[in-house]
Amino acid sequence: MSSYNMRDFDGSAHDGSDPAAVLRLAERLVERLRIEKPVLVPQGEIILNELLYAAQDGLPANRGRIRFALEAIGIGVAAGGGCLILVQEIGRVLDV
Repeated sequence: MSSYNMRDFDGSAHDGSDPAAVLRLAERLVERLRIEKPVLVPQGEIILNELLYAAQDGLPANRGRIRFALEAIGIGVAAGGGCLILVQEIGRVLDV
């Protein structure tokens, strides 16, 4: 993971090297997808599950699967919506 620093919706900083922060972003993405675009929840869960597996195993996440899921969500959600912002943040933090 990169060490990219970013700001969350509430203005708090997230360090990209903190796996827990990335997991929180992925959890928020799945929650927002359930509200804004339920059909894309499986793609959000792919991201969340890959990050969970990586955290449990101590190995890097499958960046290809994450990138594919982020792209699918990015295409399917509304511009300027909360889901798209989270997709962009996760993509920047993971550098995918």
